[in-house]
Amino acid sequence: MTAMTFQLTSGEMPELEELLHLYASVNWPAYTRDPQALTRAFQNSDFVWTARNESGQLVGLVRGLSDAVSVLFVQDLLVGPDWQHRRAAHAPAQAVLDRHPHVMQTALLTDDGPAQLAFYESLGFGNTQTLGLNAFYRTSMQPVSPKIPSK
Repeated sequence: MTAMTFQLTSGEMPELEELLHLYASVNWPAYTRDPQALTRAFQNSDFVWTARNESGQLVGLVRGLSDAVSVLFVQDLLVGPDWQHRRAAHAPAQAVLDRHPHVMQTALLTDDGPAQLAFYESLGFGNTQTLGLNAFYRTSMQPVSPKIPSK
């Protein structure tokens, strides 16, 4: 396997086209169907860390919100398919955690797959199911429905 290196940067606002490309590469259509909302989400984030390859291409990012005292919420942590399993997700996530060690609670929502669970556990996160806690969630997003062939 060829060594792939990347550079982490804090506070950078990526160009909209590169954000759309990265989100599309991991099949997150809720973000790509409204580019202006994605732009506003980034502009209103408290933190953004980007990972770029040697040629400057955006290969990963993490963004979220925090009051810097009691809560830090990781909204998005994603890396392009070619960079998954190469620390391009671990490094930005760890950078955020290292920057906010004093925050009492760090939270996130993720898919329920074994790879996601193992990844977040490797960063020290505990699943609320095993901590005797409940997590509640409410969304205004419309679910993405699979296309059902007409008869």
